This record gives sequence, structure tokens and C-alpha cells, in this order.
Amino acid sequence: MKAIRTSLVATALIGALATPALAQDSTLRAGLQVDSLRSEPAELTMTAGETVPLTIIALDHYGDVVDAQIRVAGRGVRYENGFVTASTGGEFTLIASVVLPADSDRRPLTLRILIKVNYPAVERIAIQAEPGRLYAGTRLRHGAVALHGDGTLRPGATFAWSSSEPSIASVDGRGVVTAHAAGTVTITAELEGAEGSARYQIPAFPVASLEIEGGFDQARTGDVLTFEAVARDDGMERIGDVPIVWSLAFVPDDSINAPGAAGIVQSGKFVGEVPGTYTVVASAGHLTAMREVDVRPRDVVQTMEIIGQGSMNEAHTSDLWIFEGLDGRDYAVTGTWRADGWAFFWDVTDPTNIVKTDSIQIDARTVNDVKVSPDGRYAALSREGASNRRNGVVILDLADPAHPTIASVYDDDLTGGVHNMFATNDYLFALSAGDKYIILDVTDLRNPTYVSEYNHPNSRVHDVWVHDGVAYSSEWGNGVVVVDVGNGRWGGSIDNPVFVTNVPTPVGATHATFPYSQESTGKFYLFLGDEIMSRGNAAWGGVGTSRIPGAGGTPAANRGYIHIIDFTDPENPEDVARYEVPEFGTHNSWVEDDILYQAYYEGGMRMVDVSGELLGNLATQGREMAVFKPYDPNGLAANATMVWGGQPYKGHIFFSDFTSGLWSVKITPRTRPVS
Repeated sequence: MKAIRTSLVATALIGALATPALAQDSTLRAGLQVDSLRSEPAELTMTAGETVPLTIIALDHYGDVVDAQIRVAGRGVRYENGFVTASTGGEFTLIASVVLPADSDRRPLTLRILIKVNYPAVERIAIQAEPGRLYAGTRLRHGAVALHGDGTLRPGATFAWSSSEPSIASVDGRGVVTAHAAGTVTITAELEGAEGSARYQIPAFPVASLEIEGGFDQARTGDVLTFEAVARDDGMERIGDVPIVWSLAFVPDDSINAPGAAGIVQSGKFVGEVPGTYTVVASAGHLTAMREVDVRPRDVVQTMEIIGQGSMNEAHTSDLWIFEGLDGRDYAVTGTWRADGWAFFWDVTDPTNIVKTDSIQIDARTVNDVKVSPDGRYAALSREGASNRRNGVVILDLADPAHPTIASVYDDDLTGGVHNMFATNDYLFALSAGDKYIILDVTDLRNPTYVSEYNHPNSRVHDVWVHDGVAYSSEWGNGVVVVDVGNGRWGGSIDNPVFVTNVPTPVGATHATFPYSQESTGKFYLFLGDEIMSRGNAAWGGVGTSRIPGAGGTPAANRGYIHIIDFTDPENPEDVARYEVPEFGTHNSWVEDDILYQAYYEGGMRMVDVSGELLGNLATQGREMAVFKPYDPNGLAANATMVWGGQPYKGHIFFSDFTSGLWSVKITPRTRPVS
């Protein structure tokens, strides 16, 4: 690390923690004596929803217990303070490893512990049909959920479907019921001896005509058109409860090769994902209606211009925040990853000439997150890996934004490490060891005080974002958890958070959430990002010289995409769209003025048109406006793109790259020739 100015307050804090640091070093040194690890019991069988004890001990060569630090990690179950908690069934593995001193060249000793988690017995099955009424000759799709005795759902349940009178109505293995004739029938779903049923009195088919109304005959890729299938009887009266089956036919234009399905139609909503001629088909019984749509290219690609860079090859750069200082100039703060607790401050008033103005070192291994209040009064730095193992957050006074000073440190109940935060003018939301988030009153920067907290049951939290008095926390397998922290619609307040709802995702790796209110449609969307990755990448560094930047390594296999949830009706959230680039994995997101600014790790900084109603995969709809992959031959890992997060600001786009620091770019409309 090059010589960098250190805050005098920070140095004093580090000095005051010398004794706990020595105690921690003694524990780490004890790890060198460990010859084996043992768990009691050796394997664990439990039921989903339970919390059971599991003891992990370190032994030396003679079989005596060693007071060493042991790290325990694993997905699917949680281990904390000698107890294992499981929220879902399956077989999982906990990996215990001995933590060694940083100067040790010994390979850490590990122990793999098998955790078998059974589900409780299914006690009830509930069946729900899609909208519509079964008439002879029509189909109606059914779904089912299996509930345990405690009211929890059995995930991934596969049901056995049956019909009491197959000649009246039959049902397939997916719950689709086809009515063949008028009469009475009972449809049943069964799982593990539990049954749920729906009884139907099926009338004759009353429809004489069917036509499609609404929508348009021409659209761009990604535009969502809404069609309505209108059924009428012999007297031309509308029949509103006839089940409609929607389908598509597609002919690509001459400029593309589009094998397979190239569009989507759901309940009358249509989107063409590639150019061509689409035929939207509505069917009811023996009747069909069709509409043809000419879909043209979206044509939103923009010109990208590199504006400036705040080069950083001394440490891995983590998150960033851009803000206007109290002096009227523009600034950025960036954190660092595993770089001895440094944070850096930049003047970005002239984005072509980004200038580092100051730096502060705090007692931490990693400053993963940095946040600034909307009024520019204070900044917050998160701490992980503090020498005294208390971590917490560091509050900075931004009275002089070019040269901030430490106002206070808050670490009560935040000892396990703070990975992410969210700042409002008066309150700071800080994650506590991935277990919960704590809300602090920071009106007095030198005396932050505890207000309240929220801890979702059987969940691990990674991030939190607050919009209009509602907190959206990203909680891995539980998706996004929505909590009223002052909006009041659900009775919550800043000192009394109230749970609203939970929106899971099928991937189960929700890493970050960005809420966005779309003015043009009146819709409210949640952009949920996955993070599924291996940190065996040379860009990440890690334990051992084989993964130090510049020393080779194995490329990471990053995965994950952006799930777009229509949250306009919070009581009925709907997963409607995605932005997926299969070769890469997502990190932090920002949405502003109908543009998604998506950090996509090795996929670079990506700008995506999210205007209008959203449906389908935005990546295949020509909605990508620009993509920028930073390459810096002088970076910490030469020419290794690893974009962490981005933020639009005053006409420019700023983003942090893990291996090369702070960047500014700009997108401008393409100049097209006049015809």
C-alpha cells in the first residue's frame, strides 16, 4: 500500500484497540496447533424450521481441545453460536475451517458436516384455478400448494392429479383440466396421503363468436401490447368468464436467425423479443381468433464515451457513492476489499479530471459499503474484520467534504460484521452479521443511537434499500423482504418496523434490490439481482499466491440475472420480466429515468432501456443501450474487468471496478444520417 493520509481519529481508535487485537492474534496463533476438527454429532438430521445444537471443537495432536478460531460456512442452513437452523428441506454441507494468522503458509484445516433436513408432514392441500369458468370444450389450469401443520409451504411439491369422471373432464400431470362434456366432476391433487379437491358443474359451451380487440398492428421489440379476447353468444352478448388459451406463431424477418419461441403472450399481454411478424392467437373451445403484429427493431443503441478514471492499483475497489458536497462541489467516496480498512475520497466536479482529495483508514479488513446521506451531511463506512471483532459502522462528518473526519463509531449489536448499509438524512440502516438490520438515529453524528431493528425468521440478509418509508431487504433464498419502516400503510414506523410481504425468486440467490417508480406507466417495479459466483478468479485474489492478482488463477463461473417484479399491487407481486446475460453474473443495480445501470462483474457496466411496461427478457429485446468493459493495463489485476456498482449523476455515469478504481463514462444518442 502506498503512503496515504490517515485520519488522526482513526489512528487513535486503532491504538486503543491494541489489547483486543493481541488477544485475537493469540487465538489465531492457537490455530497452528490444531491437528483435527470434530463435530458432535458427526452428522445431523433435523426438520425444516428447527434449531438444534451442533458443537464443533478443535483438537491438537494429543486429542486435547485447542482454543482456536473456527469459521463455519454453508448454504441452505445457518450456523450461529453453536446452533444450526434450517428453513428448507434437503441435504446440505457445513464447512468448518480453522482461521490462521495472515502470515501463515499452512493450509487451513477443514471439516465437512452433513446436515440432512426433513420436511414436516403435509397436512393440507389447497387448489386454486386460473380465472374463468369451465365450459364443455374449454381448458382451465389449476395450481396446488401443500401446507405443513405449522402453515408453512412445501417447496417444489409434485402432485398426483386425478378426475372423478374422466369422460366429463380429464386432468393432466400439470393440473390442466379439459372439459369434454356437460356434467359434474371432482378434480383432486394428492401428495403424501393428503388431498385437496375442486368440484365443478360444467355447462354446455355457450360461445358463438370470438374476436381479439385492443393492442396495435406494429410495435418495437420489447413493447408490451395488451389484447382482449371477446366472446359472445348467439345474441351478441358478451360472456366474460370463458377461459381463453393464448398462443403465438412467428415468422422472423430476413435479417435474423431466431430459432424457437421469439415472443411471449400471457393473458393477452404480448411482447415480441426479436423483429418479425407475429400472429397472436386466442382460442376458446372450437373457436379461434387471430391478430398479426409487425415487430420492428427497438434501435436504442447509444454512443459510449470514456470521460475519466480515478485509477486505483493499490487495493481492490468496492462500492462507491457520488454526492454534492456542502461546498457545492461534486465528490465520490469509494471503499476497499481486504485492504486494511481504507476508504478514498475524490473530487469529481470535472469528470474528465477525477482527483483524489483524501483517504481514511479505519480498523477493518474490508470497507465493503459506503453511503452518503441525501443532504450530504455525513457518510458511513461499513466495517468487516475489525481487530477487536466488534466491527460496526464509522460515521464521517462531511462539513469539509474533500477532507472528512471521523465523528463516531457505532458497534453495539453490530459485532459480526457490517456488509451493507442505507443512509437517509436522519437514519442509518446497518446490517448485523447478515442476520438482521439495525436502524440508528444519526441526527447527532457524534452520538448515534439505536432506534429499532428487523430480523426476518430463518433468513440471511445481504443488503437493504429504503424507498418511501419501506425497506426492501435482499435475503438470499428468501428473495426480497418488504417492511414498513415509516410509510405507515401497514402500520409501521421507524421505531416499529412491520412486515409487509416476502417475494421469493426461483433462483434463490437474491443479492440486491432496487425499487423503481415508473412515471410513464404508473407501475412500481423491483429489480432483484442474483449473485451466484465462484471467487476462484484471479481478479478477486484470495488465499494463496495462485490467486493473487497477476499470478494466474482459475476464471470465475459467475451466474445470476436481474428479476423484475411488478410490485404495483404489494399484495399481489408478479415476476414479469428479467435481464439476463448468461455469460456473467450481476452485482449492484441503479435505475433512473427509465434506464437500468447494471454492474455485471466481468460483463462490465451495462445500460438498459426499461421504459414502458416490462415483460420477457430485456437482453434479447434490443433494450441494451450501451455496454462498457473497463480495461486498465496498470490495474491491480491487469485488464481484468470486474464492475462492482454504478450510479448516474448529473449526466454522467460513475462506476467502481474491483481491479481498477473509479470510472466516469457518458452515453449520447447516435447521430443518424438525414434521409
